[in-house]
Amino acid sequence: MNTVALVVEPRISDLRITDAEITAYLVDGRSVSVPLAWSWRLSEATSEQRNHWEIIGDGIGIHWPDIDEDISIEGMLYGAPAPRPLVLVK
Repeated sequence: MNTVALVVEPRISDLRITDAEITAYLVDGRSVSVPLAWSWRLSEATSEQRNHWEIIGDGIGIHWPDIDEDISIEGMLYGAPAPRPLVLVK
């Protein structure tokens, strides 16, 4: 007996951002939440900047044009926080 599993790529259909977390709602009915602190740019952004986002790549990610931040659904699912850039001291 053969079993075939249908693999569906996760796609974002909507997003909600609070002062504590980012929640992505997926087209298949799931939701994924990560701490807002995972994105230092979003953590430091104003509420207005956080709420100005757009779905990119047919739902594979979210882009915030005001702060030039992108988060992918894969990063949210696999636990990949955005690292702060290194500051070199001379």
